[in-house]
Amino acid sequence: MTPTIGRVLRDRNAGLYLGAVVVSGFGSSALWLASGIWVKELTGSDGLAALCQFALWAPTLAGPLLGTLADRTRRRPLLMAAHLALGALLLSLFAVDTAGRLWILFAVLLLYGACGVVTDAAEAALVATAVDKELLGDFNGLRMTANEGMKLVAPLAGAGLFAAYGGARVALLDAVTFVLAAGMFALLRVRESAPAPDRSSLRARTGEGARYLWGHARLRPLVLAGGLTMLSSGISGAALFAIVEGLGRSPSYTGVLYVAQGAGSVAVGVASGALMRRFGARRFAGAGIALTGGAAVLSALPYDAAVLVGSFTNGVGLPCVLIAALTAVQRETPDTLVGRVAATANTLMFTPTALGIAAGAALVESVDHRVLLPVLAGARLLIAAPLLWPRERVTSRPPRA
Repeated sequence: MTPTIGRVLRDRNAGLYLGAVVVSGFGSSALWLASGIWVKELTGSDGLAALCQFALWAPTLAGPLLGTLADRTRRRPLLMAAHLALGALLLSLFAVDTAGRLWILFAVLLLYGACGVVTDAAEAALVATAVDKELLGDFNGLRMTANEGMKLVAPLAGAGLFAAYGGARVALLDAVTFVLAAGMFALLRVRESAPAPDRSSLRARTGEGARYLWGHARLRPLVLAGGLTMLSSGISGAALFAIVEGLGRSPSYTGVLYVAQGAGSVAVGVASGALMRRFGARRFAGAGIALTGGAAVLSALPYDAAVLVGSFTNGVGLPCVLIAALTAVQRETPDTLVGRVAATANTLMFTPTALGIAAGAALVESVDHRVLLPVLAGARLLIAAPLLWPRERVTSRPPRA
């Protein structure tokens, strides 16, 4: 495992890309927390503060459409332009000083989320070109490690900066990180040819990516399993405060559980490439989902140690299907379709999280978490079973245009 990771880190393009992920991820995670605090401070409303997260996630619903943009131009210039544009856009948050100007913050967050969908699709396509396909599993795992590592430290830094200097300074920090990331993308050495002219309608181009994904026998089960797993994750996430209350702890103890989960995600990210080569993408994903089932059972127990181990185990298991699905998309999709297919896959896998949170918020009011979590564990085992079950080799054919 270590020699392969060393190959990834020694690769110039991979190193620059991971550097851009770390830098921009730090700023994004800091703003993610600070935006909610900012709204809460100006309005006193928990509901409006929660809308910050909705604004960031809402553009994911338009993922298949926005991902089409990543296939209509060269990806490296697109990433550079998008990051510089976001850096400039964030400076408008210096105008937010009263509750009456919060519309500026929400508008920026919506655009921020939309650009994130486009850049995620462009990055998936660019990585498939710039990094050896044999190293994609290791690379995507390290990318997950970088993202989760930033989530462990950046929110605290953002909250501290907000407390000392206010939300505008957090936005300035995020803007600087985007400019630095744009510079790293500019240094990538990758040859990209301009996409061939396509006179078909935007609707037709968007549908082409969805049809390819749905008609692919190896991609479809991974993406569907990812979406169902994230749906169940949203439901269990809504029960987090009930879990903490069951332990007799204060709500702030949730921070400890988040750290434990993040540590698990960092660990599996480092090992994911080797594990996928050893077991294959399907079994790697299925085993990860099964682990989250065990994590749900542990989290239902009224013991601190069990819940901490459950949080760590959930952090290990949850990213597996996401890493496996993204790697499969990059390996199995023609370059002209990668942006659309990756964005469609992200929509199908991540949008259910929001639906799960909404469903979980209703369920935890009427169902004891000690009953709800074991039921979710059983559902996750059912999701994992088709991926773990031996299957005959299948050959997928591209769907009709």
